[in-house]
Amino acid sequence: MRAESLRERVCRANLALAQSGLVMGTFGNVSGADLEAGLFAIKPSGVPYDRLTAAGMVLVSIETGEVIDGALRPSSDTPTHLELYRAFRCGAVVHTHSELATAFAQARVPIRCLGTTHADYFRGDVPVTRPLSEAEVATDYERHTGLVIVETFGALGVSPAEVSAVLVANHGPFVWADDAEHAVEVARVLEWLARINLASRMLAPTDQAPDRFLIDRHYLRKHGVQAYYGQK
Repeated sequence: MRAESLRERVCRANLALAQSGLVMGTFGNVSGADLEAGLFAIKPSGVPYDRLTAAGMVLVSIETGEVIDGALRPSSDTPTHLELYRAFRCGAVVHTHSELATAFAQARVPIRCLGTTHADYFRGDVPVTRPLSEAEVATDYERHTGLVIVETFGALGVSPAEVSAVLVANHGPFVWADDAEHAVEVARVLEWLARINLASRMLAPTDQAPDRFLIDRHYLRKHGVQAYYGQK
């Protein structure tokens, strides 16, 4: 993918994120990667969404983490995105402070898979990371945010391809997908699922998760080689 095309797609995705209602002010960011070229494009730090341009997207090396091209400073969350690209080999990352998903993150409560609506997108609970230590916050804070996400999936044995979202404790949600447009969709879905999850827990605090076979059925009919939902 040419750098110019990548910048344009990432800019459009950031504008779509702003229009989704998931961000306020300059909160949140979208990045998109060209893994073959070893780089990703990300929103510049602190620039209002209505002033974003494709040319303003900053190109960063996945190998070194250094800015390859861009007149502006990249998002302060760039080191977090970098660790996710290195570990998960995804095509795009979205971070928001969307209202309900952030509330779950701040409460350190996972978004549990309680039904088929959730299972259509995530093959299990959306986990919460452990809190960062004082040392992790003091030095390379954003990098350690990415590392604790990777650590969480390894410790829980969760596939980042099957559960493409996480709640960073006391912070907010990160999601990833194969491209920037899809990642924005996943962020919107996550916020919707947080809303349903909260309502379900209020109605039934001792709720029961569905059987694993039902979760798997709904997830696999949309994902994987045997998926049959939608059109070819």
